[in-house]
Amino acid sequence: MARRLTFEVYGASKKSPFGKDFGLQRQIRDASVSVMANIAEGFERGGSGEFQQFLAIAKGSAGEVISHLYVALDQGYIGEQEFRRLEKVARDTGRKIGGLMSYLRQSNLRGPKFKVSGTRQGNSANARLETRDSKR
Repeated sequence: MARRLTFEVYGASKKSPFGKDFGLQRQIRDASVSVMANIAEGFERGGSGEFQQFLAIAKGSAGEVISHLYVALDQGYIGEQEFRRLEKVARDTGRKIGGLMSYLRQSNLRGPKFKVSGTRQGNSANARLETRDSKR
């Protein structure tokens, strides 16, 4: 979803007159890329606590995209229909991230970097991660 958001933002922001407002174009693109990048970076940290922190940043960046979309709408860079479509993608992405954050808070998953008794955390999800990691 974050990848789709970035794709859609890049597409909308390259069209004229949006594409001529280099400041706003850069801001909205950076915010959309931040959603993707923070999800990836948090996941690769290997701990659910850190992952949740990066997910919170990603969720905030999705909100930032929405804010920039309002500016683009108010400046006439995008129409109402395109605004609604892009806003929906950004809101849905933020909701999905929020759902994952809630899941992680309620679960006992700690992440593959935490070892228990000489092995990775004892649940099946982390066992799959351990198996995948050991094949590298």
